[in-house]
Amino acid sequence: MRRAWVRELLGWVTALGASLVIAAQVAASARSELLFRDGDSLIVAMFARSALSGEHLDWAMSSVLFLPESAVFAALSSITHADLNTLLAVNAVVNLLAIYGAVRLAAGARRAGTSPVAWSLIALSVFGALACTETSPSRDALELASLQLTTTYYSSTVVAVLVVIGLLRRSLDGPGSWSLAVISPVAVVATLSNPLFAAWATVPLTLLLAIGAARPGLRRRMLLAIGILIASTVVGLLARIPFAAWIANTGAGYAQPERWRESIAYYGELLAERLTTPLGVLGALLVLALVALAVVRTVRATSAGERLVAAAGWMLPVIVAVGAIALGTHAARYLEPVVFAPLLALVAAPRTVRMPQPVGLIAIVLVVIAGVSSVPRLSAAAHAPDADLRCVTDWVNASGRTGGGQFWTVRLPKAHLGDPSQLVQVDHRLNGYAWLVNRTDFDHGSVSFLVEDSQTVQWELPASAVPERIVQCGRYSILDYGSGSLPVGPAHS
Repeated sequence: MRRAWVRELLGWVTALGASLVIAAQVAASARSELLFRDGDSLIVAMFARSALSGEHLDWAMSSVLFLPESAVFAALSSITHADLNTLLAVNAVVNLLAIYGAVRLAAGARRAGTSPVAWSLIALSVFGALACTETSPSRDALELASLQLTTTYYSSTVVAVLVVIGLLRRSLDGPGSWSLAVISPVAVVATLSNPLFAAWATVPLTLLLAIGAARPGLRRRMLLAIGILIASTVVGLLARIPFAAWIANTGAGYAQPERWRESIAYYGELLAERLTTPLGVLGALLVLALVALAVVRTVRATSAGERLVAAAGWMLPVIVAVGAIALGTHAARYLEPVVFAPLLALVAAPRTVRMPQPVGLIAIVLVVIAGVSSVPRLSAAAHAPDADLRCVTDWVNASGRTGGGQFWTVRLPKAHLGDPSQLVQVDHRLNGYAWLVNRTDFDHGSVSFLVEDSQTVQWELPASAVPERIVQCGRYSILDYGSGSLPVGPAHS
């Protein structure tokens, strides 16, 4: 028992080292734009800050509430009191550690002839290798593994799916029912926060379990698991009702089955673009190899738990990809199971590979050293100088006034202000834009300056609205109306 705890502890320490290496490598690439500066990527940080400040919360969220993500970020903020970019970097490492923990659960309990810790570390390393092949600054690229390092793009949903699969395996591998009982709160919270959990986990796993229920010896347990999973998902959806005032978009409009042909073309173009670089080809081949291994492991499985995990490794990507096209969706992030589910092939049958013990210890030490050495690199990427941003935030902080800006322009300065409400999120006609923001910002009623950049849509303002001066801050411009004020129109999402 003592050796088992030591082994698990060494696994977590090694996973931390690997996570630091992965996060530093991704942050040092153009993907850092998505980690630290993207308008969408800042929602969790802004919401957590708002919640911790004790101010009145009247948030306009998307169909995703980001509850687990916000809880983690708020906890990190409370513990470290670090600046925003440091918190985002630490959160990236935590999200990778969560992948390791979820995959370790899916690898099953250690038994004679198995090495679940080692194979879980291999799975994390492979996931990290995938993330490191992704170097585009675009949120719309078919570069899905690195999205796990952000606080926004469904990181907790990814972990929840893997955790549920791990719990299902534990229920099949052992006589205890504790794992089935734990599925319920995980599924409820995951669905409450993000209904996409139903598409990524509930639907495909229900199908997988239904197939497994054909075996008489497992029928009762499989049917019970199906009932718990479906019931918990329904409860999670019902639990969203009290949050209805915060949900500015239910997500129903994202499903447009009649546009399935356009969806095929869209995802096809993303795939073609991904395959234009050697790293993209390497990442695609790695995913295909994992899917093929999952199929082989499914055929050769020697237990129900092993078969479930292996089958999930290839069935989830297929079902989710087909479903995304059938619903006519147009968002790369919906396909994230294509890169994280195949990792299950590596832990479905984590059989021991014999090697001298010193080799394993040396590998652990090297990974830990690499992780420690990556901290300065990660910190440097997180704190890369941005004189343009500093110019805007310094000017707004010093002005003591309230200004406005459009979503993609204003999110980054707003997140870095001493008082985020000094920048009101508006559209090009100066109507309030209630999207991923606290609607209490609109109580200001008017603004006396506007921030714009290359992403700003041409303003449609009254002819009398002429700025007294224009302050240049590199890629940003501040249109200062001085003592004049521009009324903010009705808010919309």
